[in-house]
Amino acid sequence: MSTIISAPDSVPSPTVGSASFDSTTEVSDGRFHALMGPEGAPGFLDHTELESTWGRRWGAADEVGRLRSVLMRRPSAGLAGITSEHYLPGVDALVDPDRRWYWTGKDAPDMPRVHNEHEGFVQALRDKGVEVFFADDLPSYTKSLYTRDPLVTIPGGAIITRLAARMRRGEEQSISRAVAAAGVPILGTITGEGVVEGGTFVKVRRDQAFLGTSVRTTPEGYRQLAALLDIHGIALHRVSLPGYLIHLDMCSSMIDDDLALVNPRLAPYDYMSALEGLGIELVEVHPSEEWASNLLVLDRRSVIMPDHLPRTAERLSNMGVEIFTVSYREILKNGGGLHCSTMELQRDWV
Repeated sequence: MSTIISAPDSVPSPTVGSASFDSTTEVSDGRFHALMGPEGAPGFLDHTELESTWGRRWGAADEVGRLRSVLMRRPSAGLAGITSEHYLPGVDALVDPDRRWYWTGKDAPDMPRVHNEHEGFVQALRDKGVEVFFADDLPSYTKSLYTRDPLVTIPGGAIITRLAARMRRGEEQSISRAVAAAGVPILGTITGEGVVEGGTFVKVRRDQAFLGTSVRTTPEGYRQLAALLDIHGIALHRVSLPGYLIHLDMCSSMIDDDLALVNPRLAPYDYMSALEGLGIELVEVHPSEEWASNLLVLDRRSVIMPDHLPRTAERLSNMGVEIFTVSYREILKNGGGLHCSTMELQRDWV
């Protein structure tokens, strides 16, 4: 059946090319679609476009802009299944014979403390005006509270990564659902044999980012992520991490556009040199606090960090950095800190 387009007598008939339509014109060839667009401009990243289509200016252009929202996941119920009989002295950790978990030290997790630390961190973020989105619990994934790794965010949305270790493979699907449910655009996904984890991705400038390849992020993962970022005008620089260091956030953290915290005993020289080449001043973690760089920036020169790292906190404070602290020592035994436990879904960017 033909489609009839009709209009009130007082409304002028639209014209498409040389074709004029009146209230009795029958349109059977789809020419009416020309009345609707396409409208490529303004572009996807235009703030008005993002807000009208996706609800807000999702994503982040750096690691230091005002933090508006994060993705987190509460500690997995599977942590309660970690028992002390699987202690391996050679690595000073409890290690599952089936390689589904590890926990540093000789003692099993103190679960009340784990939950109290995590809830304290969540509340501290909310007290600072940060909106917290939660992904669903994954009982068999003991590392799943580290939401930094299954995705990266850039201006406009998120890219879903592909996790390296079999004990984490599968978190990606849950994270994709959580990101979509929050309303964040998904801009791409690492596929094929590519492997990328978000903890080793650092946004240093609006148009420049770094990726540390390691036992957890492969050259093929770098190639795919670089291609996805290139579409958005972001150049991705690759640096190689030493030994079995898995992520860049274990040895460095941007604090401001011109200030970074680094552990020079672990951070790649090429990375530190590149930061200095961009005019970024480096402050070193205290030698007795190797993990101190795994903190979270709330805003430029305003950070939240674990309360058992006072020497590094003092060094940052001497650089004019505002410090907020929370207890987070037990969760560190699971292999990650405050930065690992969050992924920014939205920071202010221009």
